[in-house]
Amino acid sequence: MTVKKLKSNAHGKLGVLLPGLGAIATTYIAGVIATNKGLGNPIGSFTQNNRIRLGKRTENRNPIVADFVPLAKLNDLVFGGWDIFEDDTYEAAKTAGVLENNLLDQLRDEMEQIKPMKAVFDKEYVQLIDGPNVKSGETNWDLMEALMDDIKNFKEKNNCDRLVMIWTGSTEKYVESSDVHQSIEAFEAGLKNNDPRISPSMIYGYAAVKSGVPFANGSPNLAADTPALVELANKLKVPIGGKDLKTGQTLMKTILAPGLKARSLGIEGWFSTNILGNRDGQVLDHPDNFKTKEVSKLSVLDSILEPETHPELYKDLYHKVRINYYPPRGDNKEGWDNIDIFGWLGYKMQIKIDFLCKDSILAAPLLLDITLLLDLAQRAEMFGIQEWLSFFFKAPQTKEGLTPIHDIFLQKVKLENTLRHLMGENLITHLGLDYYEE
Repeated sequence: MTVKKLKSNAHGKLGVLLPGLGAIATTYIAGVIATNKGLGNPIGSFTQNNRIRLGKRTENRNPIVADFVPLAKLNDLVFGGWDIFEDDTYEAAKTAGVLENNLLDQLRDEMEQIKPMKAVFDKEYVQLIDGPNVKSGETNWDLMEALMDDIKNFKEKNNCDRLVMIWTGSTEKYVESSDVHQSIEAFEAGLKNNDPRISPSMIYGYAAVKSGVPFANGSPNLAADTPALVELANKLKVPIGGKDLKTGQTLMKTILAPGLKARSLGIEGWFSTNILGNRDGQVLDHPDNFKTKEVSKLSVLDSILEPETHPELYKDLYHKVRINYYPPRGDNKEGWDNIDIFGWLGYKMQIKIDFLCKDSILAAPLLLDITLLLDLAQRAEMFGIQEWLSFFFKAPQTKEGLTPIHDIFLQKVKLENTLRHLMGENLITHLGLDYYEE
């Protein structure tokens, strides 16, 4: 990796492949098209809105990230994907009900052109939805090769210079890593033998990396974090990352918990419950799929609070998470949190949060940033696990044996310092003592 390679802009078209063209994916696509047409702004995007400090505070160098780092331009993004339903992205976005029809109608011509390819789907992994637009094949190896053909054909048809794939499909049922996931040889044998422990998201991830395409997992499924896929990504020098986009209630936890810890305030209990009515909520109504999401959500507080290091404050913390499918709410998710804390001399206090949000509105800018930064990683010859992208995920992928960083403020420091490093700028430590030295 050399800094010199990053001094020029990213030239040509960047293809964005999305397995799962539901609410989150179509909101992302519509947002980019709307921005390019001057009909909206990519609010919430780190790359498009955040300013990054360079050098000392007194130098006043604070460019927008996209003006500092050579990222693909939004008008160079070309979208494609797969879905079990046949609707084009205009119809899919109308069905999702996230964006207003008067906006979608102004994007109709572009969105109608984006039609889903037939998806790899296994009813065993997502039991509460089904659709007709599904690939057939004798083995999962056949399906993986069919996906590789889709990837190749999409790139050629759309004259793309580079590609990125992000899983935006439904949360699959909970699966733990087992022998079939441990090596390239075991995984490929499992594909050929239709091993039931290999999920669709794993097949997409494997097809992407085998095609040289950076892959990130936007759901909590076991996918990019299987040892086999990590081994393949390192072997073929392809960036991977994930998992589970950091939105809604978990976003609030990663903001609030570091503050409570910084002030050495104890926490007795943290109860979280959600209601939502979109396709994601429907899928999560099945206990097998909910467990996948629950494991992702529950991991956050332990990592931030480190109860083994601060037993007097967090050893007995009781953490409960609930998700309830409620169709009338649609994509308008509501998350309630009750936090029982204690302070000076053990006196008890409470914090209550009621966060009414649109999950897809919070997720879309994350997808944009992950797209652009995965592509940057590929051009910078960074491969394997991209831990510096933890800022965007609920359950960040790390090297085996490393504890993930969940504190959003530490994640942001890591993200920004990585960009500074790539561009040959000094890292920022925030020490600042030199200002006061005589």
